[in-house]
Amino acid sequence: MKTTAGEIMTTRFHTLTPETPVNEAVGLFKKASQEEGRKIFGMMVVDSEGSLVGLISMYDILLFMRPKHTHIWGMMDDIDLPGIVDAACEKTKSIQVSDIMSSDVITITPETHIFMILDMMIKKHVRRLPVVENGQILGIVYLSDLFYSLLDRFTNP
Repeated sequence: MKTTAGEIMTTRFHTLTPETPVNEAVGLFKKASQEEGRKIFGMMVVDSEGSLVGLISMYDILLFMRPKHTHIWGMMDDIDLPGIVDAACEKTKSIQVSDIMSSDVITITPETHIFMILDMMIKKHVRRLPVVENGQILGIVYLSDLFYSLLDRFTNP
């Protein structure tokens, strides 16, 4: 059974720079999804030396786009919804990844046990953890990697 981050991590990953405009980042999410044959919902953000400086996810982008007062809109029958969506998209064009990325990144090492990873993901509400050793990014563990690794154990004892 695979029991460590190094055994279940994905070593092929895509990155963005802090200066990447968010509307361009969205296009890169789509391109990465096509290249990988699966949906990519988050990427690591690296500086010019390749050091990890943050993470950005679709959640970060959608949270920024969400109008602030949606909780008081009620049924929204009298609201210009297409206009609101257009305004949110336009607002997002003017910001960079560094403006909304998570910079307080939790990382793991290749030796981190899968149950420690599971515990971190649950407690911190994260779906991906970069695998870093000596300042170098080696890969990333997605929640789905962890799930399917454990699922393999159930189906192939």
